[in-house]
Amino acid sequence: MRTELVSESGDPARTNEDFASVALPASGQGGALVVLDGVTPPRGGTGCLHSVHWYTARLGGALTELTVSLPDVPLAETLARAVARTAEAHADTCDLSHPRTPQATVVLARWSAEAVEYLVLSDSALLVESPDGTVTAHLDDRLARLPRSSLATDAYIDAHVRNREGGFWTAAADPSVAARAVTGAVPHAGVRALLALTDGATRWVDRFRAGDWGDCLALVRKEGAGALVARVRELEAADAGERTRLGRSKLHDDATAVYVEL
Repeated sequence: MRTELVSESGDPARTNEDFASVALPASGQGGALVVLDGVTPPRGGTGCLHSVHWYTARLGGALTELTVSLPDVPLAETLARAVARTAEAHADTCDLSHPRTPQATVVLARWSAEAVEYLVLSDSALLVESPDGTVTAHLDDRLARLPRSSLATDAYIDAHVRNREGGFWTAAADPSVAARAVTGAVPHAGVRALLALTDGATRWVDRFRAGDWGDCLALVRKEGAGALVARVRELEAADAGERTRLGRSKLHDDATAVYVEL
């Protein structure tokens, strides 16, 4: 089995708010990957004493433990339990009802001898490659389908779009959000490789159009996960002036890629 994990901050002066892990049980049977993209809040309060990095580390640690230690629990329920555990860790000190309480996008995958299960919440991505080379992208595209006018201001997003019906969903402090995730399973025999990406890494495909999802996975297999992030950084730097591809988005975002060959 080959595994690679690369996670790079978008700004050397700021803490990387992504989280990534690969868990391989001592028994040698099965495994799991976890990728979170912490949501950077705008300037102003969040109702929380803790940083986004604190939240993703807590939630990511809980997910890494639970996906492996509870193999018969569906991934949506695993996410719900991890969100509840993380909320309990700061419920006494923080206002968890605040719309900008620390939160994250989520990608989970867990494999056994029989199946590969997956969960995607918000705009990170999971690519699944079959033995014949076909690559399927498992996406939660609710954010991408929203009209740009609904994302014009942070205040409007908080009041009407984030974690709202008709909007998009992230893991924050409410365990019930786990039921909103995109989930599924495929036979293990139908999977050759997995690639989980935060949106800082998916830019290579969905912002810069440097290739499709199959090209993206092929690049990582051939040159490594670090090469994908490096290519993204080159494209961001080239777009820094006109910002024809990035628009209002930050120039450099935290970028994480986790690759597993089964």
